[in-house]
Amino acid sequence: MSKVILITGGSSGIGKAIGEFLHDKGYTVYGTSRKPEQVIRSVFPLVALDVRNAESISEAVAEVIAKAGTIDVLINNAGVGITGPLEEIPADEIRNNFETNLFGPVEVMKAVLPQMRAQKSGLIINVTSIAGYMGLPYRSVYSASKGALELISEALRMEVKQFGVTITTVAPGDFATNIAAGRYHAPVVKGSAYEKVYGDILATMNDHVDAGSDPVQMAEAVYAIMKTPNPEVHYKVGAFMQKFSIVLKRILPGKTYEKMLMKHYKL
Repeated sequence: MSKVILITGGSSGIGKAIGEFLHDKGYTVYGTSRKPEQVIRSVFPLVALDVRNAESISEAVAEVIAKAGTIDVLINNAGVGITGPLEEIPADEIRNNFETNLFGPVEVMKAVLPQMRAQKSGLIINVTSIAGYMGLPYRSVYSASKGALELISEALRMEVKQFGVTITTVAPGDFATNIAAGRYHAPVVKGSAYEKVYGDILATMNDHVDAGSDPVQMAEAVYAIMKTPNPEVHYKVGAFMQKFSIVLKRILPGKTYEKMLMKHYKL
């Protein structure tokens, strides 16, 4: 029997690309969407799930187990972007970002772990971000939520290893998806102290996403992880300089790295 894969946020972008790729490889794939009835022509079934709602998570996981008998691999992909000067981002939007990018994935893991512990096997792949390895200007909340998921994954990996369950993360750089459309943008406020710089950086961010890599690269990376007998703790997928920026942060003095980032963002 083929392994059963559950992908959160499987209706578009990276999640959809991963689902289609694994479906073509013969896996039994279930994706999730907040409104699956509105998704047209998905090649794999979608179940209703809102990662911000614990009841929704429990019901979706129970539905997949009832239909497929198990969940072998969870790909925690659902997430949302957020940009803006931290001073001007409403507290509710910060909370929503953490609910989606951190607390939601944590609750989905908690929902599938009893099944994985019972079967003494399972793989959880948490999709984070290269932005989670550094504090990026005007992306502070996004960097923080994704960075927190990296660290929680590290810790939980050690806690569940005894049960035959493996946890790893894969951090994408810029990919050509619709994430910018669903991202919360703090408005560029006329007369704000941040108006000029934030406006310029926001345009640059959107250009980077539009010129990003093909999401199929993420699908290939996830497939390779699934075929690896003993996956690494973390993986990074993206352009060379995006991945190399993580290495530079590790070896450069803090102020030197800060200057490099500020030069890149023209600050």
